Amino acid sequence: MPGLTPLGLSLLALLGLTVGAPLCLSRLLRMQGDYMLGGLFPMSSAEGTGFGDRTRPESITCKRFSGFGLLWALAVKMAVDEINNGSALLPGLRLGYDLFDTCSEPMVAMKPSLVFLAKAGSRNIAAYCNYTQYQPRVLAVIGPYSSELALVTGKFFSFFLMPQVSYGASMDRLSDREMFPSFFRTVPSDRVQLRAIVELLVAFSWNWVAAVGSDDEYGRQGLSIFSKLASARNICIAHQGLVPLPNSHRMPLGQVEKLLQVVNQSNVQVVVLFASARAAHTLFSYSVHSQLTPKVWVTSEAWLASDLVATVPGMAQVGTVLGFLQRSDPLPEFRSYVATHLALAADPAFCTSLDAAQPGLEEDVVGPRCPQCDHVTLKNLLAWLTNHRFFAAYAAVYSVAQALHNTLRCNASGCPARKPVQPWQLLDRMYNMRFHARDLELSFDASGNVDMKYDLTLWMWRGQEPEVRTVGIFDGQLRLNRSQMKWHTLGNQEPPVSQCSRQCAEGQVRRVKGFHSCCYDCVDCRAGTYRRTQDDLFCTQCGLNEWSPDRSTRCFPRRPKFLAWGEPITLGLLMLLGLVLGLTLAALGLFVRHWDSPMVQASGGPLACFGLACLGLACLSVLLFPGWPSPTGCLAQQPLFHLPLTGCLSTLFLQAAETFVESELPPGWMGRLQGWFRGPGAWLIVLVAVLAQAALCTWYLVAFPFKVVTDWQALPQEVLVHCCMHSWISFGLAHATNAILAFLCFLGTFLVQSQPSRYNRARGLTFATLSHFIIWISFVPLFANVNMAYQPAVQMTAILLCALGILASVYLPKCYLLLWCPALNTPEFFLGEGPGNVGETRENQESVTLDPVSPAAVTPTQ
Repeated sequence: MPGLTPLGLSLLALLGLTVGAPLCLSRLLRMQGDYMLGGLFPMSSAEGTGFGDRTRPESITCKRFSGFGLLWALAVKMAVDEINNGSALLPGLRLGYDLFDTCSEPMVAMKPSLVFLAKAGSRNIAAYCNYTQYQPRVLAVIGPYSSELALVTGKFFSFFLMPQVSYGASMDRLSDREMFPSFFRTVPSDRVQLRAIVELLVAFSWNWVAAVGSDDEYGRQGLSIFSKLASARNICIAHQGLVPLPNSHRMPLGQVEKLLQVVNQSNVQVVVLFASARAAHTLFSYSVHSQLTPKVWVTSEAWLASDLVATVPGMAQVGTVLGFLQRSDPLPEFRSYVATHLALAADPAFCTSLDAAQPGLEEDVVGPRCPQCDHVTLKNLLAWLTNHRFFAAYAAVYSVAQALHNTLRCNASGCPARKPVQPWQLLDRMYNMRFHARDLELSFDASGNVDMKYDLTLWMWRGQEPEVRTVGIFDGQLRLNRSQMKWHTLGNQEPPVSQCSRQCAEGQVRRVKGFHSCCYDCVDCRAGTYRRTQDDLFCTQCGLNEWSPDRSTRCFPRRPKFLAWGEPITLGLLMLLGLVLGLTLAALGLFVRHWDSPMVQASGGPLACFGLACLGLACLSVLLFPGWPSPTGCLAQQPLFHLPLTGCLSTLFLQAAETFVESELPPGWMGRLQGWFRGPGAWLIVLVAVLAQAALCTWYLVAFPFKVVTDWQALPQEVLVHCCMHSWISFGLAHATNAILAFLCFLGTFLVQSQPSRYNRARGLTFATLSHFIIWISFVPLFANVNMAYQPAVQMTAILLCALGILASVYLPKCYLLLWCPALNTPEFFLGEGPGNVGETRENQESVTLDPVSPAAVTPTQ
């Protein structure tokens, strides 16, 4: 090789640009070695070629040059040169390569694929039952770039179990080990890229998007995966369509225009375009022609780096272009490597030496390898070198070299001599294999994929060509540099909004309208429910021990609710208890002090004191209602109230009966019944009444026992702990004895005519029984309708008012006479004994009669 300095080589490359001298660059696409690598690269495209016009299986001419394919091929060549010049992987061995143009067409790619599988040293593929010992011309294949071609070649090479490492085919279907057991790639699966796209949509709250794909395997499967991932993140696809691939017979004008019209007339501001470069070129050509409203275009890697799309006239007016490109280790010397080899290819002496070293490129079989490559200049490639990264193709070579290193068991001193390695022998080494490319450690997983990061890139237009700016990174999580983003909206600072409905406020959930979950009305969550996440469609019910207000986003723990001692209503009732109990004890004290007085004896003497004592015990029963309910307290509440009240009412019944007999029956009856009103018979009647009430309470507690119940439904914010009453009928029967005694008292005193100059005992008993009935009849509807938390307070109030009514009607008037009218405390006034004027002046007799309802009132006797 002539000795040329790097400066001289660069000058030669530039001279090639100026004078247009043909290069021999296509001859650099093949090099002999101990083990050969095949390569498939899209160095051109068949744009404008009518495949439907072919009537013979003749060679296809590819016209449009693609610098990306050539640079990927040169990246493979650079990796092979590094491995051959180093001693880390294959010391003493040389890798060779045989690189072909695929023309981005499966029909073109099949010819070099057949050449790769031809038997070593020949052009023939022999038919065998067993290909275990078959030695093809190449050990592994690098490429192709597109998923469309990989689907074809992948099945073809998988039959021979020949390792195939793609540097760009990202379709998720290629991860299927059943269909593609020998396929590997140094780029992540489309599923990773689509997951990154979904995260991007979520980051900007774009939940109303259009999804467009190319009408091929790549686009259809990409849309299918995207639909599932988007649905899982509550992103709605307003419109979905496929862009037909162009052909020479019929350009898909109608379908593309219809798709663009639907997207343009909707309120969708974001379009996810998962398509091949040719389909994207078709779509944007018609988009610019139809003057589509600018949108945000979220792209797939397949066309984001394509010059075919970037050079569409008017492309800068389509809106904002965002997409993910695989992040890779930089190859800083790649530019100088390309410049050097362009300069070498322009040197006639170097080209002559190539012809001697590499005789026969078999172009009579495969056709010209890359005729356009011989007319390329460094200036032509500068844009591609700037806007794209070629690490994936570079790393693919190192993966095969590492597998060969492991298979041959090479070490620093060399690789042990052995039979040539068959392609299938590499496969077992490549699964889950770790390898290094530059400073980056990579590994294949069980599906042949590598885990790589993505850069989020944004097209920034500088004249007619876009500048690719990195504005984020995705490594499982998306991190954005929002300050570097420029949008097509007014001011270029704020991203457009692409939502069917506004965001719901706190505590509201979505009620979906129509078929799309992103179109909805906002509905408030009621008390007892809450909105768990922003995307909830239904309010979540709080737990039994929790509560929430209207429009809540969380639940709060419930506190137990019962009639506490410190509540205002309880303190008020305790004060009333103190009043009633104080008056009762005061009256009892007065009766005991004036035990022998006519008034006390007329009231029954010991029976009156017994009745007052029972009334005080009935009042004390209210102390069982406040505080934390207990099973014992619940069972004791009713008996400890009813039994003392029965004792009190039975003494009043005896007084009423005595008054009735004395006033309404002949005088002889009083003498015969006197023992039942004041003697032992009276105590027997009281005992029978109390025993009857005790039996009724016992049946009531056995048949319908009160229990402590925790009620989660009664109160919205608290949990009610209370004594539960199981039956209103049984509760009413517990009051039966007292109701009968009160009713008999009322009957015995209501129509009784009091005698002149005598204390009107009947009036006091009548008012006492009336107050009893009024209080307990009013108690029933009030108790039934009041909040269950305050039912104990209602019952306490009824008990105390009942006791106060009896006290005020029967006992307090007599206490008044004892204290302030002692002159009336005579046998004639209370007992009716002796002459009508004995012991009292007539003036006093005519001037005093006591109103039992108002003890302070003294009026003349009627």
